[in-house]
Amino acid sequence: MILDFIREYFVYLHPGYTVLNTVVFGIILGIFVILIIKMFQRIKKDPENLFIPLIPFIFFGSGARALVDNGIYPLTYLLVTPGIYLLTGFTAIATVLASVYIEKKTNINYRYIIFTVGALMCVPNLVYMGPINFTAFFQVIGIWALISAPFVLLRNKWSLIRDKFNLSIILAHIFDASSTYIAVDFYGYGEQHVLPNTLTQLTGTAFVMYPLKIFIIISALYVIDTYIEDKTIRNMLKLAIFILGLAPGLRNFLSLSMGTL
Repeated sequence: MILDFIREYFVYLHPGYTVLNTVVFGIILGIFVILIIKMFQRIKKDPENLFIPLIPFIFFGSGARALVDNGIYPLTYLLVTPGIYLLTGFTAIATVLASVYIEKKTNINYRYIIFTVGALMCVPNLVYMGPINFTAFFQVIGIWALISAPFVLLRNKWSLIRDKFNLSIILAHIFDASSTYIAVDFYGYGEQHVLPNTLTQLTGTAFVMYPLKIFIIISALYVIDTYIEDKTIRNMLKLAIFILGLAPGLRNFLSLSMGTL
């Protein structure tokens, strides 16, 4: 009975989120973030240094999920929520720990090792990725560039986004909002998450994702920079927020680009 309950409400072989599983996934994410913070404190590395090296891992997880969406990869527990995120997360953590150990033994920069492993993991996704609808592709890129431009131009005049890490986080979430907006408003896709879906239904457009995300992310970054003094905790929280923006954004972007032909 317990296993049936878990399969029904927490393992997705069909789309959709509920208040219950959203809260549970949030709690689980919080626990993992705390454990990863402890890991970084132990290995004496700054999470901010993994901002670029982890991008291939994000592409791996998001790309695999997009290939499932389009029927190229099989619909299995390991390739849908939460399986794909657990697989990607544990692989990334193991790679970080192994790369730090290799760095100590060889003096090879651990960030290069992490990036290389992640890039190699992406090869199957790139091989199986189907034809791209460049209309949808450039619609997302275009609206993302348009909405992002003011933040890039104001970078040197606004202390919060003068930090390139903060700016990258905002741009990642604008990218997520852009992929959602184009998919929902122009191609008839549905929003799966509870709050965005509610607001989209109320306003009649997924454009509401922009003010929602921008307000929440800027507020979160302000609180983190103002009230969290520990550098490792501060940067790990930022890294988590960055991943939470880029990962679903890439999944939506790739699914849309391959699925609208």
